Amino acid sequence: MADQSLLLDQQVCFALYSASLAMTKVYKPLLAKLGLTYPQYLVMLVLWETDGLTVSSLGERLLLDSGTLTPLLKRLEAADLITRLRDVSDERCVRVKLSAAGRALKASAAKIPAHIVARSQCSLPELLALRQDIQVLRQHLLT
Repeated sequence: MADQSLLLDQQVCFALYSASLAMTKVYKPLLAKLGLTYPQYLVMLVLWETDGLTVSSLGERLLLDSGTLTPLLKRLEAADLITRLRDVSDERCVRVKLSAAGRALKASAAKIPAHIVARSQCSLPELLALRQDIQVLRQHLLT
C-alpha cells in the first residue's frame, strides 16, 4: 500500500492545479466572446481597476515576470485594447493605458463574475471564504 501522503488525491497542490484547470475551462468560452485569453483577461482586470500602470507594476500585481508579460501586452496592443508609452518623467518606464476599445470591453466583461459564481454551485460567502483561504496560502508560500 502506498504511503497516504504520496497519494495524488491527498495533494493540496493537485487540488489547486486541477481546480485551476477547471476554472480556466469555464472562463475560456466566455473570454473567447471578448477576444481574450485568460492571462489577457487578468491584465485587463488590473487595468480596469487602475489604468496607466507601469509594466513593472503590472507584473508585480499579476506575479508575472516581464518575459511572460511583454508578449501578452504586445497581443493586447495589436488588438487595440491597450497602448504602451514611455513615461515622460522616466523614459526607462513604460506605462500601459487602456484604449477606448479596452475601456469599452469592460461592460461586456461585467457579466462574467456572476456566471462564474453560478457555475461554481457555491454560495457567494463560500467563494469569498475560499478566495481568502487561497490568498493566505499563497502569501505563506511566497514568504
